[in-house]
Amino acid sequence: MRSTAIFAVLFLIIPITEIYFLIKVGEVIGALPTIILVVLTAVIGAGLLRQQGLSTLARFQQNMSQGKIPAQEMVEGIILAVGGALLMTPGFVTDTIGFLCLLPFSRQYIASNIIKRSAMKVTGGMGGFGAGFNGQAGSPFNSDGADADIVEGEYTVVKDGEVHQETIVISNKNKSDSDL
Repeated sequence: MRSTAIFAVLFLIIPITEIYFLIKVGEVIGALPTIILVVLTAVIGAGLLRQQGLSTLARFQQNMSQGKIPAQEMVEGIILAVGGALLMTPGFVTDTIGFLCLLPFSRQYIASNIIKRSAMKVTGGMGGFGAGFNGQAGSPFNSDGADADIVEGEYTVVKDGEVHQETIVISNKNKSDSDL
């Protein structure tokens, strides 16, 4: 309920603020230069979004190839998407916030703070049907039966600033098929 009210207020305040600033800037520099400026910020923003997005993607891929979790890059990717959406919205307030999301120093600062404030940290590796870090390829649902009865996972619990990493192994090898 509370977040719904916040979004409702933002959907009212942001357009009113944008209209106010568009009118004020239009009074100072004229209507046509204001329209050109709004379009120009969108074009510059799209170019900057492309450049920064590719840079973030390259860092993401580099971390993945080194076996690191690219948490910073994932959060920065979300911030880039938000910044791009804000730049596509006509207006000077959203453009200012959008450009702040696209600039590397401010985006990295915002992403670092989001990661620090998050209550849960993700650990793990690559999943899927391809080759993993150990170079073994194939489906996790293999039919050879060798590891089919073992489920292993890792998770990290962050509570009151303390990090506890734990591993859980579930094995059904000693049970008959009727017990499963």
